[in-house]
Amino acid sequence: MTTTLDAAKSMHRTRQGSLKIVHVDRIRQWGTYYVAEARMRIMLKFFWSVLSTAALNPVLYLVSIGIGVGKLINTHSGGVDNVPYLTFLAPALLASAAIQNAMDEVIFPVMEGFKWNKTFFAMNATPLSAKQIANGVFLAAMIRTLFSVAIYGLMIFLFGGFTSSRGWLAIPFGLFAGASFGAFIMGLAVAAKNDDTFFMILGRLVIMPLFLFSGTFYQLSTMPLFLQWIGWLSPLWHATELSRLFTYGHHISPIMIVVHFGYLIAMMIFGARYTHQQFEKRLSK
Repeated sequence: MTTTLDAAKSMHRTRQGSLKIVHVDRIRQWGTYYVAEARMRIMLKFFWSVLSTAALNPVLYLVSIGIGVGKLINTHSGGVDNVPYLTFLAPALLASAAIQNAMDEVIFPVMEGFKWNKTFFAMNATPLSAKQIANGVFLAAMIRTLFSVAIYGLMIFLFGGFTSSRGWLAIPFGLFAGASFGAFIMGLAVAAKNDDTFFMILGRLVIMPLFLFSGTFYQLSTMPLFLQWIGWLSPLWHATELSRLFTYGHHISPIMIVVHFGYLIAMMIFGARYTHQQFEKRLSK
């Protein structure tokens, strides 16, 4: 009997000590930021790799397409949309880079957390909620995306792609595209049963068509009508159109401005809610 009481008292003291260390109320309030901090600390271990990739990719694109192909287009047709080809291309490249970075930074942590290392289940065993874990991963992904897009924007500026003082606005619109697509694709990654199939379908049937048929290298209106619907569904096209409007004055009707903003906002809201549902579903099993 005495042994039992001593054991109970010991457990009580241990529990009280853990509560002082863990700070449950603080985790419930700031849990999202703790998860984001953990993700950022992991990214910092690969800082130089992230930096070199963020700087090298735009340089290769800008030299080969923006300057190489762009020089031919500027010489023979005077540019596109009444601006130099690189100015026309820059908003699309920034939005595309944002989408790619956001996609990578939400998909791989989700696969790791639920399938490869199952770290999310350990995190959920603490006071962290499923929603906090999802939001923390998403927030860290957006910080990484902002960093990469800002580097991309700097490279475009150095190459003379921003011919207007408003050129920097392409950066927040690129981030807007990344957030909308990232929130949506994150939920799909949680729901994916087979990661190999998921990556194959995503790369071949989603990312590549959206990149090629979203008015990235040419205006969407120049494409056959039976292919334009791909661009209409693409967050890349909607963000690029808005970015071109605000950076160099691309003409868009007021109705289409509302459509572009509405589409991206709706995609982000739906994606966030779907992601939260999927996280709660997986972590409750």
